[in-house]
Amino acid sequence: MFVARLLATPRVMAASSAVIQRLEQRAQLADEIILRLQQEVQALRRTVASREEQRLVQENTRLKEDVKQLKDQLIAAEIRNGLTQVPLPSLAQKPAATVMASPAQPPAQPPAPVAESKSAPTPAAEGKGKKEGKKQKKEKSAKEPKKDGKQEAAASDDVDIRNLDLRIGKIVNVKKHPDADSLYVEEVELGEAQPRTVVSGLVKHIPIEQMQDRMVVLCCNLKPAKMRGILSQAMVMCASSPDKVEILQPPAGAAPGDRVGCEGYELGDFPPQMNPKKKIFERIQPHLLTNDDLQATYKGARWHVEGKGHIIAATMSKSGIK
Repeated sequence: MFVARLLATPRVMAASSAVIQRLEQRAQLADEIILRLQQEVQALRRTVASREEQRLVQENTRLKEDVKQLKDQLIAAEIRNGLTQVPLPSLAQKPAATVMASPAQPPAQPPAPVAESKSAPTPAAEGKGKKEGKKQKKEKSAKEPKKDGKQEAAASDDVDIRNLDLRIGKIVNVKKHPDADSLYVEEVELGEAQPRTVVSGLVKHIPIEQMQDRMVVLCCNLKPAKMRGILSQAMVMCASSPDKVEILQPPAGAAPGDRVGCEGYELGDFPPQMNPKKKIFERIQPHLLTNDDLQATYKGARWHVEGKGHIIAATMSKSGIK
């Protein structure tokens, strides 16, 4: 009872009211602080997002420049290796056939059909036409020189092993093609300023350990060709059968860059790059064989490196070479 009376006194009630008022003020102040903090957090988020966007734009611009530089380097490398660059047509240039005529210019009227004569040609006109046709054929045949069998044989005789640029090389680096399980990518030293890149389908036949630092014979004047995206600049010569492939072995003492000749065929000038349309290698290849002594031959004449020995296969006799 005493406590109840004490709380009911005016002084105590005034003190309680002041406490409640202070609590309400503090609650209001806390709400304002929370609101201000929320606004600051949102502003901070917008600032971070803006900075991230600027960073991404700058990085995208830098990547575009890197891609352009790499593209220019690739084009320059392909030009150095003899690959023709074909420009893509511009999207801004529309073919003439797609340009529509202006409404102010009506389409041209087709020419009036020429009335055909219903009367049959006279025998004299037919005879005259036949004579003129025969005369034109004779004039045309007189202008075109006739190719006899001797001329064709002479053209064929111009193609022999002297057309091939065969050289000794050393594989200084080899790895598997990143996009083809059956292909090796080799760097081959040929006594030139830079090693040549050669792509060979030898994974199923030769372990990679036997490829490294190996001496080989290469055909160096085939037209460079891309094999699964990598440009191959020569071809490793191998004895080959449907079941087995062996890399041809140079003689002891042969060095990178040594020319490979053939008995009875003097080493002379060869085309720097054979024209694929003339099928030069395809016409020579059927005459490339290993003999009973495992030696590489052309029409029975043995390949050799002057003063150092002959080119041989390890075990394959009477096998094609390619």
